[in-house]
Amino acid sequence: MTFTLMIVFGTLVGGYVIASLLLFKFPNIIHARKRIKFKCRHISHRGGAGENYENTIVAFRRAVEAGTDMLELDCHLTKDGYVVVSHDHNLLRSTGVDCNISQINFKDLPLLKTELPLDFDPDYTFIGSGREEERRFVLLQEVFHNFPQVPINIDIKVDSDILIQKVCELIVQYRREEYTVWGNFSDSVTKKCYKVNPQVNLLFSMKRVVHLLILLYTGLLPFFPLKETHLEIFLPSIYLSRRRNNPSAAYLPLHTVLVRTMDALLMKKCLFEHLTKRGIHTYLWVLNYEDEFKKAFELGATGVMTDYPSKLKKFLKDNPQYQ
Repeated sequence: MTFTLMIVFGTLVGGYVIASLLLFKFPNIIHARKRIKFKCRHISHRGGAGENYENTIVAFRRAVEAGTDMLELDCHLTKDGYVVVSHDHNLLRSTGVDCNISQINFKDLPLLKTELPLDFDPDYTFIGSGREEERRFVLLQEVFHNFPQVPINIDIKVDSDILIQKVCELIVQYRREEYTVWGNFSDSVTKKCYKVNPQVNLLFSMKRVVHLLILLYTGLLPFFPLKETHLEIFLPSIYLSRRRNNPSAAYLPLHTVLVRTMDALLMKKCLFEHLTKRGIHTYLWVLNYEDEFKKAFELGATGVMTDYPSKLKKFLKDNPQYQ
């Protein structure tokens, strides 16, 4: 009896493994490929924070002129209810004024500083022309109006039902459901986005990334449907390489272990290829150097998010195999 059970169990396990491997290689046997209307190799982070004042109309315009495929931006709600494009909720870093966007009317927002450090290139500070028209905050509505055909990636920065609803209304007003991606690391925010409008392309939240990895390493991923359309994750190894280039960087040993673990678990070409076959796009952020661009595309990433649109554009031109 025991021997028979072992044979049955072995047969079931073997069948499961074979089915998992087969469907991982050919997921469209049971999953219809998602029909996303665009493909983006070149994504400008905050409009290209290394070449223009971040999240401004000038940055977005110049990134589009440089040939970017997608604009990435962040949204907050002002005191008088306008959806404004800004990464930070507090204005101290970007303007020098210690005030939250939610506490001030849109018309009273201060100008950006003439010099802005880059979050993902900490040794560099962007220094622009200083002209006022280049340093003003912009409304999401203005971005939609000026770039009707450009895919836009929106990070909903705070868990606000009003903000999510207003962003949704603008997406619908400008008929951008198929050319917009939205969500946040927060699972709560991303779930609300999906509930409000499931027709808009959706990001994986951090919680869903963890679920994705559990499904991958248990062999269950090929059997599960995924509502998300875009996986946006950072390339962990770049932080280790930047540490080597900058020994004074404040990395704790535990931090290094975590980064190495994330790199080993997440950066799997087989995972990216599987998602691609299911029509899900994978973007790696925020990459600012040629070796990082090369590694991302060799891993099978659909696109790269950068602070330097011109630099990434040149890389793609010089390396047509990655276009």
